[in-house]
Amino acid sequence: MPAEEFNALVGKVSAEIADRPLDDGLAAHLNATFPKDGPDFERLAALCAEGDAEGWLMAREAGGIKFGRAVKPGTDAGRFSVDVVRMKDVRGPHHVHTQGEIGAVLPIAGAPKFDDFDAGWYVYAPGTDHHPTVSGGDAYVVYWLPDGAIEFTGKP
Repeated sequence: MPAEEFNALVGKVSAEIADRPLDDGLAAHLNATFPKDGPDFERLAALCAEGDAEGWLMAREAGGIKFGRAVKPGTDAGRFSVDVVRMKDVRGPHHVHTQGEIGAVLPIAGAPKFDDFDAGWYVYAPGTDHHPTVSGGDAYVVYWLPDGAIEFTGKP
């Protein structure tokens, strides 16, 4: 079952994140452990596409962004929630990463960048904020939030 496989794979990533500091070192570790051309990263992209097509991964849509919370904290991903968005040349709602954010940029079409990140892993430290933006194409972004913590600000 694809949903169970997705949960197991994000659980595997969560085990690698564990209680590591959310910094550039963690991003480097994830890019080495789960490289963008490696089997786990490629399988994550395939499962996102399957979940998108079948409707079990991103059940909501607003402002040109498909999204959904795939895993709640305290389940398959340990203390993390796991959310998935599909964005194509769009700017999302401003929010604060109250405890940080760890994410994977999975290209679908074109040469998308998520903020300034190409395909692969990124880490935002606790307290950072942004308008998540995909430019140059279409991408899935899978992101882990410690304790599911995120604060949408409503800033334009």
